[in-house]
Formats: sequence, C-alpha cells, structure tokens
Amino acid sequence: MQNASPPSLSHHLKQLPDPRLHRRRRHSLHDLLVIAITSLLCGAEHFTDMADFGRAKDDWFKTFLELPHGIPSHDTFRRVFMLLDPQAFLDCFLRWTQALRTAIPGELVALDGKTLRCSLAAGKSPVHLVSAWAAQNRLVLGQVKVDEKSNEITAVPELLRALELAGCLVALDAMGCQKEIAREIREADVDYVLALKGNQGTLHDEVKTFLDDAVARQEKHLHSTTTVDKDHGRIETRRYWITERLGWLADRSEWEGLRSVGVVEGQRWIHGGVTVQRRYYLTSLSADATTFARAVRGHWSVENQLHWVLDVGLNEDQSRVRTGHAAQNLAALRKLALNLLRQDTQRQRGIRGKQKNAGWDHRYLLSLLKL
Repeated sequence: MQNASPPSLSHHLKQLPDPRLHRRRRHSLHDLLVIAITSLLCGAEHFTDMADFGRAKDDWFKTFLELPHGIPSHDTFRRVFMLLDPQAFLDCFLRWTQALRTAIPGELVALDGKTLRCSLAAGKSPVHLVSAWAAQNRLVLGQVKVDEKSNEITAVPELLRALELAGCLVALDAMGCQKEIAREIREADVDYVLALKGNQGTLHDEVKTFLDDAVARQEKHLHSTTTVDKDHGRIETRRYWITERLGWLADRSEWEGLRSVGVVEGQRWIHGGVTVQRRYYLTSLSADATTFARAVRGHWSVENQLHWVLDVGLNEDQSRVRTGHAAQNLAALRKLALNLLRQDTQRQRGIRGKQKNAGWDHRYLLSLLKL
C-alpha cells in the first residue's frame, strides 16, 4: 500500500528489462516509455501519434530525458511494444499501483473482462483482457491476457495471485462464479460477491426459487435496502435482499467461505416504460444489505468508469495494433495513463478535458507524470 514517499513512476520504468539486442538500442527504453505515456496523457492513440508528439515537443523532452539520438520513429515505438515482455510490464505496473494505492479496509475490487475488438489478426481471436479495478482508489490495479484457447476462468486466478488484496472485497460477473475461483479468493483472505446466472445450472434455479419465495413472503431472515437513481429522464430503483439462511442449499460446502445469498431487483422507468430484472449472487459476506449493495453497484461501475472511458476517452476499441505483444502492452499503457489522469485533483474536469489541459500546459503535464 501507499508509503510516505513512494518510488516515482520513472523509478519503476527503469526496472523494466529492455527486449532489444544491445547493439540495436539507439534510444533508451526509459525515454521511449516516458514519451509514449506522455503522448497518451495528451490524447495520442497509436505509434505514429507518439513519434509526432515527441518531435513536436522535442525541446521540452530534452530538458529531462537523455535522447542521445533524438525522438524515436514510429517503427521504433511499434517494435519495442511488440517485443516488450507483457509479464515484466505487468510486474512494473503492479509495483507502481501498489505504491500509489491507499489502504482502504474492505475496498471493493471489481474484476471484469474486455475485448480489444480491432486487435483481430489473421487466424487469431482478438485480444481479451481481464482487469482489476479498485473502486474507492479509482485505480486499475493490473490486467491479464486471456489465453486464446482458454477463457476468463483461467485468467482470473492468475490475476488474483498477482495482486495484494488481503482485506478487500472482490466482485465478479457470472463467468467468475466458479468453485475454484471462490477457493482462490478465500485463500487470499479476501471476501467475494459472485454473480450467479444460468451457467451454474440447477444452482441458479435453486437460489432463484428460494429467494423469490422469501421476498414474496417478506420473511424476517432477509436483510434489505433500497437505492434510487435519477438521470437524463431515467429513474432506476434497486432493491437488495440478502440472507445467511443456507440450510436448504445442498452444494453449500463445495463453495469455499460461502456465507449468504442475495438478490437485486432493478426497476427502470424510461420515457413512460417500465422494465424489471432480478440478479442473484453468492457471497462470503454476512447478511449486510448495505455492503452487499455497495459491492454490486461497484462492480457495475467498472463498465462506465473504466471500460467506457477506455473506449470514449482513449479510443481503445478503434486501435488496430495487433502484432506481437503490442496490443496487450499498449492496453496496459492506456490504463497506466488513465490512472495518472484519475489521480490528479488539480483540474476538476473529465478525462478528455484533462488530456486537453495536459497538451496545452507543460507544467500540468509534468505534474501528471510524477517522474
């Protein structure tokens, strides 16, 4: 967690091993990465942008970088990100975020997957990444690539083992609702809230039947709370119920640490129409409806606070980078830039606004870098 004076981003970047042959290193890896990150902070999207940005600010970069051979070309940026070991980059990312992160007891960490849609290469599937989002710190803690011949079920435990989440609360969607994942989470001294859908077959049906009946009867063992949101002509009421009464559940012992089950009912009023939907969950939490509601809503927030921002603010879905490790490494670099922008409190603006300010003001840009 956060130290009194955590090592700078520059310190962590200098620990990365350079994948290039020594005789072919005309530009330092540290200089190249700093230019790449800085360009993303100002709205760059691809390797040509990075090279153009570097040339446009050549004199400024020379005030704090070495640049013995000037600004790298776009081919150099592409080649380095193609070769850079994504595991080494992830380790660097994790060390930096752990130093930046503030200790918050019971912090919600949402794990969710996202496909880089334009990273599709001939004969291969597009790159799919599982990311960890710390809701209260507003930080991306790390990411893991899903193997092409696998799925999120194998990637989630790998990411969990890489992170330091003791004392936190992890929320996952239905793909992560697996007995092995529940065991991994509890062994790390972490609580979980797992979305339960039809992929669990009879378990989903049993939980649904029990909770729907208990809600209809308004049984006293249920703990509940309600939230109401109003925005742009939409009114959404969410009702949460949770219970520790699990004696009826035959598979209870197979789910490590399972303590309660819950249901969320969402009612939406949009332009006179009403929709109602219920979602069901397994959790290691006690029957505290307020904590349960925070976990469920926090996991939903990963869509608009992380994935939506990556697509709209950093244009991730339009990136056609696909060779070698470039797509995965560039995705990690976007998340690193997003963390820097999120942590800034000088400018009360959205991500796009901060990117504009960074492009206009060198002092502000340098403060974002935290070198």
